[in-house]
Amino acid sequence: MSLFALGINHQTAPVKLREQVAFAPDSLNAAYSDLLAQPFVKEAVIISTCNRCEIYCHFEGDDSSSILRWLTDFHNIEAGSFDDNFYCYQDQEAVSHLFRVSCGLDSLVLGEPQILGQIKQAFAVASHAKSVNKSLNKWFQYAFKVAKKVRTDTQIGANAISVAFAAVSLARQIFSDLKQSRVLLIGAGETIELVGKYLLEHEVPNITIANRTLARAVELVDKFDAKAITLGQIPDQLSKADIIISSTASQLPIIGKGMVECALKDRRHQPMLFIDIAVPRDIEPQVSELNDAYLYSVDDLQGIIEENKQARVEAAIEAEKIIEVGVRDFIAWQESLKAVESIRLYRQNSEQLRDELLQRAIASLANGNDSEKVLKELAFKLTNKLIHHPSQALTTVSKSGNEQDLALLRLTLGLSQTDEL
Repeated sequence: MSLFALGINHQTAPVKLREQVAFAPDSLNAAYSDLLAQPFVKEAVIISTCNRCEIYCHFEGDDSSSILRWLTDFHNIEAGSFDDNFYCYQDQEAVSHLFRVSCGLDSLVLGEPQILGQIKQAFAVASHAKSVNKSLNKWFQYAFKVAKKVRTDTQIGANAISVAFAAVSLARQIFSDLKQSRVLLIGAGETIELVGKYLLEHEVPNITIANRTLARAVELVDKFDAKAITLGQIPDQLSKADIIISSTASQLPIIGKGMVECALKDRRHQPMLFIDIAVPRDIEPQVSELNDAYLYSVDDLQGIIEENKQARVEAAIEAEKIIEVGVRDFIAWQESLKAVESIRLYRQNSEQLRDELLQRAIASLANGNDSEKVLKELAFKLTNKLIHHPSQALTTVSKSGNEQDLALLRLTLGLSQTDEL
C-alpha cells in the first residue's frame, strides 16, 4: 500500500489545460464514487482550485499511471494528451508535497493562507463522500497541524498576499485612484470576499456583487456597502463598471465578447478592466481582442505576485524546517503501524499457545491426574514453546557475527549486555 499525490498546477500547465481537469463542486460526489470503484484506490481526496488539481490517494501498488488514466477518462480527455504536465509523488515525497501545499509554499503566491482553507474544505467533502479512512485522515490532520505551526512560528503569512490581493494591485496600477472607480464583482465565494476586503481598504465606494443567487450576494452587501444583482442582470449593468473581477465555479463563460462590445458602446469606449481569476474561465478570452477592453487571467497575475515573494523567502526557509520535522513524525507514525501489527500477531500467537496448553491441562486435571504434576508440565511446555523461536533467532544471529543485530535482539528479549546466554 502506498500514498500518492498526482496533480497539475500553475507551474506545470497554463490555465487552458488546468481548466480541462478542474472538478466542478457538483461533480465531486460522482467523481469519488467512480474513483473508489477502481480496485487500486482505497482512499482519496481531490483538491481542485484555480491553480491546481490534485488527487491524494491511499493506493494499492506502485503504478500511478492508473490514477492518471482515471482522471483523463473521467474528464473525457484523450489519453496521453498532456501527461508531461502532471507530476506524481509517492510515500515520503507525497507527504512532504501535501505539507508544502498546505503551508502555501507551492502556491502562486508564496505563503498565501487561502489554500489551507480550500484543502480543509476538500477534505470535508471527501470525508462526507466516505472516501477517507485511517491513513488519509491521519495524513491530512498532520498537514493541518504543520500548517498551523508554520503560521504561528514564522512570518510566512505577514503582509497578506493572495491572488485576490494581486488582482486589486493590478487594478490600482491601471486605475491609480480606485476611489473614483466602479467595480463589479462576479461570484460570492471566499476569493471574491477577499477581493472585497482589499477594495474596502482602498476606500472604493461603488461596488456591485453579482451572483447566481441573491441570497449569498446579499450576505456580502453589508460588509462592503455594495449592491447585489443576479448573473442574469449583468448584461444591463456591465456598462456601469470600470473594473470587473470574476471568480465563480461556472463551467461556462459568464461574460462573452458580444456582451462586452455592447457595454463599450454604451460607455462610448471608456476603458474597462477585466480580471478573470476563475478556472474554468468566466470571461471569454476573445474579449482581449476588443479595443478599450483589457483582460487579465489568473496566469497574468504572476508578474505582480513575483514582486511580493522576496519578503517571504526567509520565512519559507524556516517553514521548510518545520515541514521536515512534520514529515519525519508522520513517517514514524506510519512505521509504528507495522510494529502494532507485529505486536498483535505476536500476542495472538502467544495467547493461542497458552489456550491450547491450558485446555490440555484442564482436561488432564479432569481425568484425575496429579495437580502439581499437571501444573509443572503446563509451565514447562509453555516456557519451551514461547522461547523456541527467540532461541533460534539468537543462535542464527550469533553465528552470523553481527554484533549490532545481536545487541538489538538481546535488548528485545530483555537481556542486559552483561547477562550470559
